[in-house]
Amino acid sequence: EGNRMEDDPGKLEQVFQRHGFDDYRWIDPERIVLAQWVRMKCRFGCEEYGRNASCPPNLPSVAECEAFFREYRRAAVFHFKKAVHSMEELKKWVKVVHLRLVKLEKEVFLSGYHKAFALMVDSCCLCQDCTGEREICRNPKQSRPTVEALAVDVYQTVRHAGYPIEVRSDFSQEMDRYALLLVE
Repeated sequence: EGNRMEDDPGKLEQVFQRHGFDDYRWIDPERIVLAQWVRMKCRFGCEEYGRNASCPPNLPSVAECEAFFREYRRAAVFHFKKAVHSMEELKKWVKVVHLRLVKLEKEVFLSGYHKAFALMVDSCCLCQDCTGEREICRNPKQSRPTVEALAVDVYQTVRHAGYPIEVRSDFSQEMDRYALLLVE
């Protein structure tokens, strides 16, 4: 681990800022709340369920997700405020943020944090038409799940980090959106 940043959060924060991420907070992964109800909301409330290669049911069980998060010692919660006026505008913004987070993950990985893993603000929308199957994903190196897809109760988790979050009644209202970067 010769080029690793020696567990210096300040060095990682410099990387975050170089990538344009300046609204973030560190959280102990023990404070990331996972819940079965989140997976049920995916299954019975999201049109991406079963249609997106990076969404359930193409992902591990809630218990496996719990085990995954417990393998990390540190996580950064990234906060985004965004208002959009159409689904097309939302998807365009999500794709830009997604690709920026993947680049960030890669730089953190190359800095010696071999377990670096990013979770996105919304469903993967890298492809115009998703294959719907993880095994035949067209962008397996860039595709990542959302925070919710791994059964994270985003409301409780970001509140643990001191961030605001409220249910919005109209998707064009300014929303507080969140991504995670897990590091070891």
